[in-house]
Amino acid sequence: MPPPSKQQPAPVAEPLPTPSFPAIESFIESASAEEVQSLFTPVKSELANLKGPKAEHAKKVQAAISRTEELLGVLLETRERLVAEAKGKGRR
Repeated sequence: MPPPSKQQPAPVAEPLPTPSFPAIESFIESASAEEVQSLFTPVKSELANLKGPKAEHAKKVQAAISRTEELLGVLLETRERLVAEAKGKGRR
């Protein structure tokens, strides 16, 4: 009968680094709603031109872009609201 093998402790996973996208962050901090819309317009038009098997992938990408636009819109509205609230509190 073979000797029982010792169980080795599971290796401790290192924490993943926090993602940082400085170009996107700086764009969002200063962009207007119109600038966000214009950012995606060329990409959406090129995706609409795809044919064949790539068209299926293009539909998924278009859905993801639409969702991204919605989320960025909410983010911009929140930013505007926070800036307005901060200005309102500063005047008191």
